[in-house]
Amino acid sequence: MKIGIVTGGGDCPGLNAVIRAVAKTAAKRGWETLGIIGGYDGLLEPQNFRVLDYQSLAGLLVRGGTILGTANRGQFSAKTGHGETRQLPKELLDATKAGMAKLGISALVSVGGDGSLTIAQQMHEAGIPIVGVPKTIDNDLAATTTTFGFDSAVACATDALDRLHTTAESHNRVMVLEVMGRYAGWIAIYAGLAGGADVILIPEIPFQYESVCRAVREREKHGKHFTLIVAAEGAKPVGGNFVTSGMQQQNREARLGGIGAVVAAEIEQRTGKETRAMVLGHLQRGGSPTYMDRVLCTLFGAKAVELITEGRFGRMVAHNGRCVDSVSLAEATGKLRTVPLDEGFVHATRSLGICLGD
Repeated sequence: MKIGIVTGGGDCPGLNAVIRAVAKTAAKRGWETLGIIGGYDGLLEPQNFRVLDYQSLAGLLVRGGTILGTANRGQFSAKTGHGETRQLPKELLDATKAGMAKLGISALVSVGGDGSLTIAQQMHEAGIPIVGVPKTIDNDLAATTTTFGFDSAVACATDALDRLHTTAESHNRVMVLEVMGRYAGWIAIYAGLAGGADVILIPEIPFQYESVCRAVREREKHGKHFTLIVAAEGAKPVGGNFVTSGMQQQNREARLGGIGAVVAAEIEQRTGKETRAMVLGHLQRGGSPTYMDRVLCTLFGAKAVELITEGRFGRMVAHNGRCVDSVSLAEATGKLRTVPLDEGFVHATRSLGICLGD
């Protein structure tokens, strides 16, 4: 038995830990694992892969990024614009089948977010034996209570807020930290609560500049001459649109970025307070995974091989809140898990007096 593993979409801490878990679990069954280099394209001619033997797995548990490389653009992109789904051509799917057959791969493990798993679902429908492992720092896949990479991203954002707190207080400034979160504000609200933010702007709640400025003035009135603001990259004002950076590229989702600078400029103009913006950007994707992500990755990788053993293809590994289970890829894709507005986090945030911009 020979299986393949491919990592797609944006990189994040924990990808290597999943690779390690899949290869080690497969080896215990006497299987060989091939790592496909550079995303799904590595299955096509000229094929690009590496054998994941015992020696190649050393140190992967704590190593960030992915030793297989990844891709979130090109012919295998299933998401374009602002989340629109694109159907892969039959010729490309047939070429993928042929590539797997040439390498002797009996089944494929696809590790990625909604875009990569949408591709996996299309491959499953085309008869390719495939299982998925959910990866996204945005934590926005509806079929699993958590995705790996999220905890590491929140830890990075919280550390940034801790550091911004001291400089904001020293200079009596407003500091705006822009974090990732295209359609869901999980990183912003987790890090905002953990890092003591005074204002949290998330995609789920369109904000009003006057509401944000009012929070700044209220703090001034009570002797707090600095304010910490966290803004998800997908946050937008009431009636406004996403702030994007760069030109829209073919077969790729629009690149968001810049809302932090826009918010900072508006606050400074409206309040007269010196305001600075910082984009955390790809720092959230880098570095070693936290212990929580290392454990989750290991459980996910082992479960993926179990699904292959049982012949349960077309499924995605998922955490159901109690244990690691699985759901169909069809159920797992195309549905976002956003921050609920009528329970939990939003209620607690309001109770603490944190401004959500509305």
